[in-house]
Amino acid sequence: MRKWIAAFTLFFSLTGYTQVTPDSAKLEWFRDAKLGIFIHWGIYSVNGVDESWSFHNKLIGYPDYMAQLKGFTANKYNPEAWAALIKESGAQYSVITTKHHDGVALYDSKLSTLDVVNSTPAKRDLLTPFYQAIRKQGIKAGAYYSLIDWSRNDYPGFLKDSSRYTIKEEPNRWQQFLQFTHGQINEVMTNFNPDLIWFDGDWEHSAEEWKAPKIRQDILSKNPNAIINARLQGYGDYATPEQHIPVSRPSGDVWELCMTSNKNWGYHPDDTAYKTPYELIAIFADVISNGGNLLFDIGPREDGWIPDEQVHLLKELGKWNKKHAPAIFGTRAGLPYGHFYGPSTLSKDSTTLYLFMPYNAAGKAVIKGLNNEITSIKVIGTNNALQHKVVGKISWSHVPGIVYVDDIPASAKDNYMTVLEVKLKGKLSLYRGKGGFQ
Repeated sequence: MRKWIAAFTLFFSLTGYTQVTPDSAKLEWFRDAKLGIFIHWGIYSVNGVDESWSFHNKLIGYPDYMAQLKGFTANKYNPEAWAALIKESGAQYSVITTKHHDGVALYDSKLSTLDVVNSTPAKRDLLTPFYQAIRKQGIKAGAYYSLIDWSRNDYPGFLKDSSRYTIKEEPNRWQQFLQFTHGQINEVMTNFNPDLIWFDGDWEHSAEEWKAPKIRQDILSKNPNAIINARLQGYGDYATPEQHIPVSRPSGDVWELCMTSNKNWGYHPDDTAYKTPYELIAIFADVISNGGNLLFDIGPREDGWIPDEQVHLLKELGKWNKKHAPAIFGTRAGLPYGHFYGPSTLSKDSTTLYLFMPYNAAGKAVIKGLNNEITSIKVIGTNNALQHKVVGKISWSHVPGIVYVDDIPASAKDNYMTVLEVKLKGKLSLYRGKGGFQ
């Protein structure tokens, strides 16, 4: 993942930069999914250093970084256990690194010996059993692939303050790299047939240089239903802001926030700044309230062991998701800002609102500008029904009153975030005026 260009990534992704018109029907499962699990696994987990960026930023020498190949064993790797944990979290898809910027593939690439089969003690393809395991669980398969490759001599960039060559001066050398890159993408598509391709590293070259239209065409020729993230210089299907929650709702109805469980993507034993379950759930609620998905990251150790803190986060998130599933999966973006002070979602048929309340929320839930009558309100996961009243509605005015929902009984509150189900008479209708006669 990117380190120093995170802010640029956020701006680039949220501006909706695209040169293709995504197939809306093909993206329907992705809109419904809401949650994916990202997995960053590679040789960087041997010493617990930054994935690829540690040598790019000169925190470690390249020879020392690549020496980690000798320590990558995967000897405790249990893809079935990984898949079961992902399923328990409530995730509907999972994206794993097939190759990061360091060039080390997690499968047996026929185009290079720099892979875990030929260059590490693991000596086996790690991706096929993973994809088989998650598909058995009904989870969609995603493949991360880095377009850049800092280990190849035919790639022009290596360190941020130097470059091997320029494409203009050595076009044949660049074409050689493109042939390799397009070939590996073809391998990923042929070997694993992923439902989703998650590109990274596109920022160093233009769409023309990458031959992005051909990459897209080649992917869709293998799997017409595959969807592609936006990091293909305008030839992807959906935006992928990184780490930072958008303050305003992104344009378009398909986007995804990718975020780490602590501060790093891969295994980092020195990083103990893990999010709490409440923080994770609050972030997730905010994302789905704005119509997005959360791609939440874990970073296994070189042997395949997943840190206890990450397991705990996924299990707690899973418990909450299971309890509140109707308010999460298959929903759409909720109320615009100003109508309700908190996250919300809306059922696909637009007749049910879901209001997300913090555990210790004081006072009453308030909804403004709701034209609909409310037929019922209940606390999801309980038998508690709540009453409400409308304040400030004037008979001669078309402006709706303010809805005040009764306090939630202490016994009905969730440990992390309580969710209210508000059934409406008819499809959601909101007043967006300025009050008075307007």
